[in-house]
Amino acid sequence: MINRRSIITFAALGAVSALAIMAGGTITVHAANKELKIGFVGVTSGAAAAWGTSNVRSMQTRAAWINETGGVKIGDETYDIKIVTFDDQKDPKRAIAGMEKMAQEGIHYVVGPNVDDGAAAVRPVAESKGIIYFPYAFPKELYTPPASNAVLGMIANYQSAPAIYKYLMENRGVKKVAFVAANESDPLSQRDGGVAAAKALGLEVVAATDVYQNDTRDFTPVLTPIVLQKPDLLVLSGVAPGNAPLLIRAARELGYEGLISTETAQDAKVLEEGAGELANGFISVGGASTPEIASDTMKEFVDRYTKMFGEYNDESNTKVYALEYIIETLKANPAAIDNVEEFKKTIDTFSAPNPYLKDDAKLTYVGMTSFGQKRQLSVPMVVTEYRDGKFETLFVAEVD
Repeated sequence: MINRRSIITFAALGAVSALAIMAGGTITVHAANKELKIGFVGVTSGAAAAWGTSNVRSMQTRAAWINETGGVKIGDETYDIKIVTFDDQKDPKRAIAGMEKMAQEGIHYVVGPNVDDGAAAVRPVAESKGIIYFPYAFPKELYTPPASNAVLGMIANYQSAPAIYKYLMENRGVKKVAFVAANESDPLSQRDGGVAAAKALGLEVVAATDVYQNDTRDFTPVLTPIVLQKPDLLVLSGVAPGNAPLLIRAARELGYEGLISTETAQDAKVLEEGAGELANGFISVGGASTPEIASDTMKEFVDRYTKMFGEYNDESNTKVYALEYIIETLKANPAAIDNVEEFKKTIDTFSAPNPYLKDDAKLTYVGMTSFGQKRQLSVPMVVTEYRDGKFETLFVAEVD
């Protein structure tokens, strides 16, 4: 019980504290950090949920880490990072609504969307409202002049496909390739890019027009005619993580013994649960790190992510980069906090230490060869092979 003497003592202490502050004493009240909001607009539900969930969790993990260690100093101010998220459900109309929401909250830097339709749909909002956004979508028109507000957050299929097919030709004897894709603009575009890359390398394309609806659950009718062509490689163009194990299982149960690959990132846990051992040997573009090149900071990121969410998605080895690039570019030019034109000016000459890779790796913007301007994050191209519940590195490359 608090007695009268305690109350008097507390009151006295309060009076002393107040007097000390008034008299310029040694008691100091520290101002709270400012808040820097970074947005996410992308898919976190449905068959493609793993793509956006990996984005959000990566951002939240890194933001919590930064805030825990005192925030980030940009110019003369120190900021805590707040992640504002919006699930667009892989719907372009919702993606537009999400970007509008970001603009209303005064957010100038947004990660996502995760698919072509959404990334294209939000472009007018981003450009009119002064937002730089970091899509995980591949249409070149988003990143080539006169477009300038989108920055590609990963390796595009037209960059990874030639490297994957060439490797498999030289190391696995691949000569014939078949493609299958969902009947949506994103995977169809990736299929067309893959077909062009395969033909340019001299591969025989035995199937290039087979499609399925994205809500398909029985892929046997779709894959039967393809398997009869006996390709050495079956490419699942733009396949969503939720559909990949179903396609793999159907192909193997039809007796297909060749290689299966995709240029989209996948989720090892989803593959394990949906296809088990049948997924062994599945090749995909993985996260931008491997044990051989990961720094201690990267290892700590993985540990913090795992503790926060109870699991880890290899794709977050790539998704960790977007927030880091935003923050480091703002540090390089604090005027960009509220002015994306200043951010754009900084892109061409920007360079900072890469905390996630060993040795002297740098964070820089690339994309001159693909887009004619620097509108892509420089992240390693890590191609992986699924084996017994985890991804193993097949090879590592890079783009300029």
